[in-house]
Amino acid sequence: MSAHCCAPQAAAKTQAFRRALWIALAVNASMFVLEIVAGVSAGSLALLADALDFFGDSANYAISLLVLGMLPVWHARAAMLKGLSMGVFGCFVLGAALWRVWQGAAPEPITMGVVGVLALLANVAVAWLLYAFREGNANMRSVWLCSRNDALGNLAVVAAAVGVFGTGSHWPDVAVAAVMASLALTASVQVVVQARAELRGQQA
Repeated sequence: MSAHCCAPQAAAKTQAFRRALWIALAVNASMFVLEIVAGVSAGSLALLADALDFFGDSANYAISLLVLGMLPVWHARAAMLKGLSMGVFGCFVLGAALWRVWQGAAPEPITMGVVGVLALLANVAVAWLLYAFREGNANMRSVWLCSRNDALGNLAVVAAAVGVFGTGSHWPDVAVAAVMASLALTASVQVVVQARAELRGQQA
């Protein structure tokens, strides 16, 4: 009896998660385009890093939509792929930040601040939308972690814009890139560990 009662609840949760993912995908794809243009225009590594993050999240949401309704093993495999992609993103941003230490000039802070605030609003809305799914399987958890990290990263971008405006230095931009890299690497480890545990459980 309990299994029959739980089935409709699980189906409803999956459908709600699907709707949330479609909204998140649309928001992230739009912000990716906006931040690429703004990042190039302002010369901001933080905005370009955030744009790449939006692109990665768009791909992650698309993968999550693809595996919905599939066997749990595919959810775990998708989470593993997303976790590894977050790790690659973190390494890329960290490398770019180190390059900027030696080569970079100060970015244009007004564009950084305005676009950073828009990105923050977008990511807070997506994180709030996905908050209800934060305790699900590795696939759901990875989606929540991506959204949470984005919101935290946008706060850092806005702070960097204020720092660049006040100092005229590229160091705040570099510092934000390093923070975003660390967030991506930390989330990558969490998701990969949980995904591996779920894959082992499927094989047992």
